[in-house]
Amino acid sequence: MKAVKKIILSIIVLVVGYGIGYLWQALPIISGFGAKDMCTCVFLNGRTAEDVTKQELGAGLLSLGTFEVDTTDSTVTGSVFGLAKRKAIYRKGLGCTLISEMTEAELRSQKVNLYSMSPLNQDTIAWPVGNIIKDTLDTAIYVTVLKEALDYAFAEADLGKPINTRAVVVLYDGEIIAERYAPGFDRNARHMGWSMTKSITNAITGILTQDGRMKVFDPAPVPEWQNDDRKKITLHNLLQASSGLKWEEFYSGPSPATKMLFKKKDMGVFAAECPQEFEPNTVFEYSSGTTNLISRLIRNAIGDDDYYKFYYRELFEKIGMRSIVIEPDAGGTYVGSSYAWATARDWARFGLLYLNDGVFNGKRILPEGWVAYTTTHATTAKRGEYGAQWWLNAGEINNYSNRTYPDVPADSFQAEGYEGQFVFVVPSKRLVVVRLGLSQVNELDMNQFVSKVIQALPR
Repeated sequence: MKAVKKIILSIIVLVVGYGIGYLWQALPIISGFGAKDMCTCVFLNGRTAEDVTKQELGAGLLSLGTFEVDTTDSTVTGSVFGLAKRKAIYRKGLGCTLISEMTEAELRSQKVNLYSMSPLNQDTIAWPVGNIIKDTLDTAIYVTVLKEALDYAFAEADLGKPINTRAVVVLYDGEIIAERYAPGFDRNARHMGWSMTKSITNAITGILTQDGRMKVFDPAPVPEWQNDDRKKITLHNLLQASSGLKWEEFYSGPSPATKMLFKKKDMGVFAAECPQEFEPNTVFEYSSGTTNLISRLIRNAIGDDDYYKFYYRELFEKIGMRSIVIEPDAGGTYVGSSYAWATARDWARFGLLYLNDGVFNGKRILPEGWVAYTTTHATTAKRGEYGAQWWLNAGEINNYSNRTYPDVPADSFQAEGYEGQFVFVVPSKRLVVVRLGLSQVNELDMNQFVSKVIQALPR
């Protein structure tokens, strides 16, 4: 009997110990996520703390957190039952940054050379550079069918499990043919792109290949790798998520991904420290870590004097994405995996750039052939559905009958982000579809939605 009691006591001790260890890792993630999200939503996007608490932070484990907004110094402090306090600060032009592995004073003292776009009133200029859109649609478009498609995207059949679509923009042949917003949002509201930011990292990489500052098929110039087998990993392997580095893309608890995003000062440095688990180009492993490693390489290629200007001067201003803000980690490197915020129209402009093979408003922005490279299947990807930081609709390589979205053309490719962020590019239909929202418990069926939009196009 005593032996049984000892076994039971040992099990209890192990369970309690595991629980304490789990909470020790999880609580800073809850407080860090909430502080960072609240900070951006309030100080960058002008929303109220009450609204953000109700919508973004009111469900699941996040509801355990308390988030205090200080308007005097533009900060948000998060905690869970008074424990695991984390703080995020807002800086104009940079958005919000979570203080990690450094002091607030050190973070605020960073020297950043920001870029100022030339003055432009987009409301006086025609789309796509400006916001003036055509008053009439192509007479061949089935307006009723298009309206039904948008109704479908915004319908909430089960209020207990809301889909929470916040914005939809549809482009056909370069023009806006449909646009709708949920209450509380309009065409000036910025939306979190989450992993759609990876596709922006793709664009910047492409631009840097034009003058040889980045070379896709050369070994990635990561200093930590020069004395081990990781030196064989190419930039191409990183772009196609086939580096072979050990990684776990898991967000419901402690993982390399959440540790990187909510605990680390230099996310790219953290990712570079990952050990090699497989040979490069043999296993597909979707990884925000390798994307932030690419961000670090981008920063090294540009140099700090021009780094914070380059994205805005060479890409965003040229395609009219004037609302966009990419937020940096505490070390000052843009979080290229996750932290871009932009209006629905600006996300549509980004999709239009790729629809037109890297040309925007008659000017080439991405190098010739870059979109073709981007949409070439990674040989290691499950069902062949990944290219270079963009998802591809076609299934197994050269098997276009097996598609992720079976009712959408096989040539479609997508920027996709957490909680239902999408930019669909469908070249064969001259179509771009943007859907932004907060789908935490119930997802919009994007196959049905995009296929319904296609049904409204000229036959």
